Amino acid sequence: MSSDWFQRQKEGITTPTQEKKETPDGLWHGCPKCKVIVSIDEYQGNFWVCGNCGHHNGIEAIDYFSFLFDDGQYRELDPNMTSLDPLNFEDTKKYKDRLKAAKDKTGLKDAITTATGNLDQMPVSIAAMNFKFIGGSMGSVVGEKISRAIDFSLKNKIPFIMISKSGGARMMEAAFSLMQMAKTSSKLALLDEAKIPYVSLLTNPTTGGVTASYAMLGDINIAEPGALIGFAGPRIVKETIGKDLPEGFQTSEFVKEHGFIDFIVKRRELKMKISNWLRCVSNLPKPAEAK
Repeated sequence: MSSDWFQRQKEGITTPTQEKKETPDGLWHGCPKCKVIVSIDEYQGNFWVCGNCGHHNGIEAIDYFSFLFDDGQYRELDPNMTSLDPLNFEDTKKYKDRLKAAKDKTGLKDAITTATGNLDQMPVSIAAMNFKFIGGSMGSVVGEKISRAIDFSLKNKIPFIMISKSGGARMMEAAFSLMQMAKTSSKLALLDEAKIPYVSLLTNPTTGGVTASYAMLGDINIAEPGALIGFAGPRIVKETIGKDLPEGFQTSEFVKEHGFIDFIVKRRELKMKISNWLRCVSNLPKPAEAK
């Protein structure tokens, strides 16, 4: 057999630029953990979880609402509330400019979205954090919207669900940010006095002042698999104590083993688990099956 069959006849790539085909953006997702690539439809259909290794990719408030609320139907609470700059804060960039850039990039007003609707035929209010907005940092608007969502639950006597995903307090608001820890905690105390259930879901990451306040105050504290949960991050802890940290330190599995959360729930099972627990503590029957 002649070797001419395997010899390049023309050097280089000769396809004209206008005829080159490229894969459109947004059609495929690569798992950041195991690197397996699947179609975006398959990925979203699996609740943004890798079907190969089970890695739970970070998602935003609107994504949680899409599968927690029945038929994805809900009413947003306080949708137009936005942060101000009471301290005229500036580091390498003015806080006002950071806020504008975050709004333009994400299309969000701040790092939290609150809403009400039915979860498995039960009316609830949910507050969910948006990590894309300045790292899900807790500022005045975050604290105020959580407080108002709790007030809504108190007024209507319905369960409150908090979905945390945050790097902690927003340093650009200084003491105004830290005040939200006490503010939200005192509101949750009112919820407890009224015997209204509070479910706290910790997702990756839940750290800083958020962990030190409302994220750990649930009647039941649950977490997604593999989530980073702690006050200071692992690197800071290691540098402070000068010792190597245990394997899996500050993961949801490690935190559960040490008694800080009640159980770990896969995202696919989240709605069912929350529904079962709420019906149990509220002495409610199972929902009627659709005919």
